[in-house]
Amino acid sequence: MRPAYQPLYAAHLFELQQRTKAVLARENLDALVIHSGQAKRQFLDDMDYPFKVNPLFKAWLPLVDNPHCWLMVDGVNKPKLVYYLPVDFWHKVPDAPTDFWAGFFDIEIIDKPTKVEQILPYDKARIAYLGEQLELARALGFTELNPEGVLSYLHYHRAYKTDYELACMREANRIAVQGHRAAEAAFRAGGSEFDIQLAYLAAVGQSENEVPYSNIIALNQNAAILHYTVLSRQKPAEHHSFLIDAGASFHGYAADITRTYSAKNDEFAALIQAMNAIEQQLVDSLKPGIKYTEVHLKSHQLVANVLADFDLVQLGADAIVETEISRTFYPHGIGHHLGLQVHDVGGFMADERGTHVSAPDNHPFLRSTRLVEPGMVFTIEPGLYFIDSLLAQLKETEHGKYVNWRKVDAMRKFGGIRIEDNVIVHRDRNENMTRESGLE
Repeated sequence: MRPAYQPLYAAHLFELQQRTKAVLARENLDALVIHSGQAKRQFLDDMDYPFKVNPLFKAWLPLVDNPHCWLMVDGVNKPKLVYYLPVDFWHKVPDAPTDFWAGFFDIEIIDKPTKVEQILPYDKARIAYLGEQLELARALGFTELNPEGVLSYLHYHRAYKTDYELACMREANRIAVQGHRAAEAAFRAGGSEFDIQLAYLAAVGQSENEVPYSNIIALNQNAAILHYTVLSRQKPAEHHSFLIDAGASFHGYAADITRTYSAKNDEFAALIQAMNAIEQQLVDSLKPGIKYTEVHLKSHQLVANVLADFDLVQLGADAIVETEISRTFYPHGIGHHLGLQVHDVGGFMADERGTHVSAPDNHPFLRSTRLVEPGMVFTIEPGLYFIDSLLAQLKETEHGKYVNWRKVDAMRKFGGIRIEDNVIVHRDRNENMTRESGLE
């Protein structure tokens, strides 16, 4: 039986062709040439950095590990793929293209990167290059390099996922959930951060270069560092808490999931339960027609309720928000778009021209101000942290007197809490891919 995503691929390509045709007409161009990218040599070495494919390229096909490939698309004709297949006895070369997607492309194979010059059109005046290697593009004769009008249009429409993309993201969530279960078990068994990382990667069957971002595996106070990626080999003297922010990739699409655990059935465990409850409230609040900013502002009100309920701040929830005390405990945004990239593009766009809508001045780390519409995928990830530097700043202000410092100091050893799910907004409901994959 074919996987669920394969029958959806033709419609996905049709949608990309329609977008391409529209943007070419609008920008007075004939075609787009999309470069997969090229390997980057480490300085003063004979080895390359891990290859990361151009997301504009992998939008068309799940070819994520092969540099020096090119796509030529015009929205009308069969897309042309220049596929790099070297003769190389030093390294594993890619397989010839025979996967489910291969029949949708006119494929020409090259064994040396320079041979693409013989295949590209001679006259490139009305052909746009999309990619990172601008010097190479200029050397090949391109003059339209990542034109802003083209990128704005493509990025804006990438927020609307096709059924194929949604199927791939469901699979990425399913894989990531397996890793999260293995990671919790490793934590309960007393493992180090490095031990937990190894358990996670083994469970998802992906290397640290294949998962979509560097996993955050944080024990105890390290959970207060929002992007902690140290992976200590040393087990702490005592396990108090565990925060894991880790995903998985499938055909170029990302899952991005966070959970927090307490080692004991204590007040921190109750705090986690409270944050889990408000996270699900926020998921339910995602609806077509509202701005993502509204969900973020609501999250501060709900986190403020938790701060008041647990006597961490001795004010009412409204006052905790108005004084901006909530920002000390919850300094980041409620989430972001998710797809071909973890922090997917288009979050600040009001229209196809790329008109920018900034985050509110007092919430600068919000990653999207977009109107929520059906077919979009978001993360929802409220947090509550005990960050020494931010708490020190708060203590020096006039509002520091409202903080119950005795309780806050007792919580510092736990670091903090973040709960994150990946959610598809449908016209009549929300689909929480993470929960529906079995992770509570």
